[in-house]
Amino acid sequence: MGDQPILDFLARQLSSESGEPLYRRLEDAIKQAISTAQLTRNAVIPSERTLCDALGISRVTVRKAIDGLVSDGLLDRRQGAKTIVSSRLEKSLATMTSFSEDMRSRGLEPGCVWISREISRPSPAEMMALGISGSEKVVRLTRLRTADDTPIAIETATLPARFVPDPQAIKESLYEYLEATGALPVRALQRMQAKPATDEERQLLDTPEDTSLLVMERRCFLADGQLVEFTQTKYRGDVYDFVIELMR
Repeated sequence: MGDQPILDFLARQLSSESGEPLYRRLEDAIKQAISTAQLTRNAVIPSERTLCDALGISRVTVRKAIDGLVSDGLLDRRQGAKTIVSSRLEKSLATMTSFSEDMRSRGLEPGCVWISREISRPSPAEMMALGISGSEKVVRLTRLRTADDTPIAIETATLPARFVPDPQAIKESLYEYLEATGALPVRALQRMQAKPATDEERQLLDTPEDTSLLVMERRCFLADGQLVEFTQTKYRGDVYDFVIELMR
């Protein structure tokens, strides 16, 4: 069968009418193939010549689409003129999305292993981050985040308890719960730093001894300005990249 199934899939995606430029439609079709697991991580995509011949489009169009996906981090060019679906995961810092949304957009199945779900008094750092007093209770949710059962990050989300009265009600996606209860954040401030992993973190993430973590802290706001969430996520530095698009 070779490339034929993916070529047929791309041809079907391109057959629909759209006002988008053809290269952009091809980009979107390949993204759709990745998100629906038609193309999996490390899969070799058909060559530019094969795409041109099978889809009836110019090499310039194909190359522009591939270049865009390489720039976005979804594809990697390798020696021998091969282009593969990237095995690294990228997180754009320009949009506010959940871990589950990020993984599903890449054709991966998000998951979590709960470490703790508790209601307690806030720490000094949580009080400052959420702008609350020490007398207000918070919900603290700590879990190991996975993609296709591979450990990716350790996440601790802290919210004022009034937004999550019962932490056991959170299943896999915190944002799905917040959306259902009318408390989905619309704006966030983020800061990032690198730090070495502790022994416990290395064990949870199943990483080598010299692995560094990319630590993202996020403070999230509702439309009325209320602080709803403070999250610290520790990503594996060996599989995760953060991407920022700059324009002038």
